[in-house]
Amino acid sequence: MLMRKVPGFVPASPWGLRLPQKFLFLLFLSGLVTLCFGALFLLPHSSRLKRLFLAPRAQKPGLELVAEVGGRSPPGKREPPPNPALAEPALGARHHRVSPRRKEWMRRAQHLKEWIPRAHPTEEHIPTTASSSLLRFDFEAFQRRLRHPVLGTRAESTEPQSPVRAQREKIKEMMQFAWANYRRYAMGKNELRPLSKDGYQGHIFGGLNGATIIDSLDTLYLMELKEEFQEAKAWVENYFHLNVTGEASLFEVNIRYIGGLLSAFYLTGEEVFRSKAIQLGEKLLPAFNTPTGIPKSVVNFKRGNWGWASTGGSSILAECGSLHLEFLHLTELSGNQIFAEKVRKIRRVLREMKKPYGLYPNFLSPVTGNWEQHHVSIGGLGDSFYEYLIKSWLMSAKTDTEAKAMYYEALEAIEMYLLNVSPGGLTYIAEWRGGILDHKMGHLACFSGGMIALGAEDAKEEKRAHYQELAAQITRTCHESYARSDTKLGPEAFWFNSNKEAEATHEGESYYILRPEVVESYMYLWRLTHDPIYREWGWEVVTALERYCRTQAGFSGIHNVYSTAPRHDNKQQSFFLAETLKYLYLLFSEDDTLSLEDWVFNTEAHPLPVNHSDSSGSTRRPY
Repeated sequence: MLMRKVPGFVPASPWGLRLPQKFLFLLFLSGLVTLCFGALFLLPHSSRLKRLFLAPRAQKPGLELVAEVGGRSPPGKREPPPNPALAEPALGARHHRVSPRRKEWMRRAQHLKEWIPRAHPTEEHIPTTASSSLLRFDFEAFQRRLRHPVLGTRAESTEPQSPVRAQREKIKEMMQFAWANYRRYAMGKNELRPLSKDGYQGHIFGGLNGATIIDSLDTLYLMELKEEFQEAKAWVENYFHLNVTGEASLFEVNIRYIGGLLSAFYLTGEEVFRSKAIQLGEKLLPAFNTPTGIPKSVVNFKRGNWGWASTGGSSILAECGSLHLEFLHLTELSGNQIFAEKVRKIRRVLREMKKPYGLYPNFLSPVTGNWEQHHVSIGGLGDSFYEYLIKSWLMSAKTDTEAKAMYYEALEAIEMYLLNVSPGGLTYIAEWRGGILDHKMGHLACFSGGMIALGAEDAKEEKRAHYQELAAQITRTCHESYARSDTKLGPEAFWFNSNKEAEATHEGESYYILRPEVVESYMYLWRLTHDPIYREWGWEVVTALERYCRTQAGFSGIHNVYSTAPRHDNKQQSFFLAETLKYLYLLFSEDDTLSLEDWVFNTEAHPLPVNHSDSSGSTRRPY
């Protein structure tokens, strides 16, 4: 106490420092510690240091392996959006007192936030699961192992006036016309309405946009419409957003969007198509959260659960049975086995269910796993289930013996109980309702000629010629449904009774909505037999489409195929560009263009590659 009062006297510190020096030293030391800990917890690349001090979080399944693709970070590891702290407070949050100085800072920050342009103005961050475990995919190696060039060798006559070349160029012009009008009047909408010259959204895609764009990608590429393809690709990159909240058809989103994106990736190697396909596939997974694993028909993108969120409601055979091709490729490209596991579970349930007379009814319960109605059809509600069985066998390079066995067993039951020949000699596949036959075929059932032809080669030896002939006879019947109409276009459904054969008997079945199934069978029968009749029949369809369905601003379906002055329905279906025009173009192309040795087509005509034993550059094989 006494010493402090003596003027000029300063006691020495243990380190020989005076009091002011000690204060400065401690101030510097405390600042250094603060800086270090600030860097540890605030800097964006301090995750390694954090692991030294913070307990590791439990890792979610499917996130154990992250591989960067093409020099870009995987979707699950992207940096957060700029200024995440500037987000508005959640609704219902308490309001705290804010100082005037902080209010001014927040005002300036918000102004800056609004001024900064964004590449995706409405895109939100979408949590990922499978997409964060992407494998490397050697696209060049994949291309080398295909047995034929994707676009073929164009081996037919190189003369400019070659009839086949001229026919193919006409179909290409139809595609250009359909696309140009869609782009002009409906770009970004799901489909074009050519009479009113505007776009149509519909309610089956859950708020997703651009169905025509994604459905058209591979057709544009196939026809070498390079400028149009780049327009479509740019739209996918910049405007195809997945932050939607509606209820979507699992089936339609899968075959159109995921199928179209997968096909575009395999044709071009453009990473945007792969990443979008995987992210969208993840959004469909909640539909499978049922007691049986049989998915509901509708998924709610907002709640992430079933649509029709009740224990009631049936699943449809064609819908739950037409996921296998796409979901195996999602596993192939993501490395996440969850997609393959989901569809294998569906097949296992369907295989083990007791079937009436070996037939697969169209409706089943995703809750109990029981059939709900004994209605059997190879047309609508049932069709693509059978198609995906034989195509799973082919896509696996003929190793998926389970799919093969299920297909031929189902085909034998169909032939025994549903196959008929009319008094006029037309072969058709009727519909079965609890043992009673409806003697009609839907336009959708006309794909079956091509399917049976495609599977004939791998049938038992004594059945091969029989199936080839059966395919030809069914295709001839479907052609008759076209030939017997005034427009030479086929009705939605046609009957076989004492009065009429291969004709619609009800006004509500007389419409044509640009469907592809008949020309699909023409294409397969041409590829497998080279009988020129199928090209003749295909050209009849081209002529009829031009005469009755082409409008000033696109192609439209018609209300009545039995009228030479039909009313248009004002809708250019996306599948017209994806399927009808593609199959017609392939019908007039050489066999090595999208060769059947290398590709199978999903039920929306999107080509997916056959799993040749070494055809992929990735390190895992899901099928």
